[in-house]
Amino acid sequence: MILQAAMQLLNTLYVTTQDTYLRLDNDTLRVEVERETKLRVPLHHLTAVVCFGHIGLSAPLMHRLAENGIALVLLDDNGRFKARLEGSVSGNVLLRQAQFQRAADAAFTLDLARACVAGKIKNTRQVLQRGARETKDEAEAKTLVRLGDNLAASLRALPEVTTLDSLRGVEGEAARQYFSGLDLLVRTDRRDAFRMDGRSRRPPRDRFNAVLSFLYAMWMNDCRSALEAAGLDPQVGYLHALRPGRAALALDLMEEFRPWADRLALTLINRGQLVADDFALREGGGVSLEVDARKAVVVAYQERKRDEINHPLLAQSVPMGLVPLVQARLLARALREDGAPYVPFVSK
Repeated sequence: MILQAAMQLLNTLYVTTQDTYLRLDNDTLRVEVERETKLRVPLHHLTAVVCFGHIGLSAPLMHRLAENGIALVLLDDNGRFKARLEGSVSGNVLLRQAQFQRAADAAFTLDLARACVAGKIKNTRQVLQRGARETKDEAEAKTLVRLGDNLAASLRALPEVTTLDSLRGVEGEAARQYFSGLDLLVRTDRRDAFRMDGRSRRPPRDRFNAVLSFLYAMWMNDCRSALEAAGLDPQVGYLHALRPGRAALALDLMEEFRPWADRLALTLINRGQLVADDFALREGGGVSLEVDARKAVVVAYQERKRDEINHPLLAQSVPMGLVPLVQARLLARALREDGAPYVPFVSK
């Protein structure tokens, strides 16, 4: 069991214990629980502070975080993004201008959105194919192979789509096929506790979906940070429709990383690192992770980000946690340079 009120992992401070209070102490962030200091972190060690649920913050700390360029991210207790506090807008204005101009180019928008969907489908297909190879149940292996073939058909259909709506339709059907078989990748002795009937959210309706939503929220934050680090506006996307307050480009970028969250969720469940008692059933049928389980997932997520991954385009090994930064820069190149298509990250 993890007892910390907050955890500093890499350059991000994750605060998960409810009713924790954060305050500024000279050049240090102080973490308090019931007026007792649990942790002190020098501000120069941080690039982001991520708060889950009911966390209090002093106004001087918020001002100082903004002044120092340290992002403050607020998530609800399920890990869903609520708000982000930042200082002055920075970055390459010419790159942002190109981003806005490209968003008005229907052909470019469709091509970029198609690349995002292709990356997602390829990676989800690999999750199913891996499950088909590893299962000892012949009938389940056949089902997973069939679903993988259906996803291959979705990939073949992508070049023929002519509108964003039809592209989203292909993506939606591929996602339905994929989630219909994800149950089969859960160990048989854990399926009753972690059974899922497709993807559900806002709120998640089962334990498996609760883990996925929590992990997706963390990937979303990392993708948004990567885009901002590359000088892009995370609000102006291509696959996801523009809405006030919606980080559409961050949602676009994270599509190719969703299967990595799925893989981690399966690992945590199959290894018994998450059990049925790690979840709370809420009024209205929602399901959420308990506090200690959230901490365990955060730690596992950060450990997974340290894994070395061979990036096919760079032809070199990089930590998984840096891949969103690499992809954000590849996206910036595609927006800035004519004839430089965006190439999504596809695992091997």
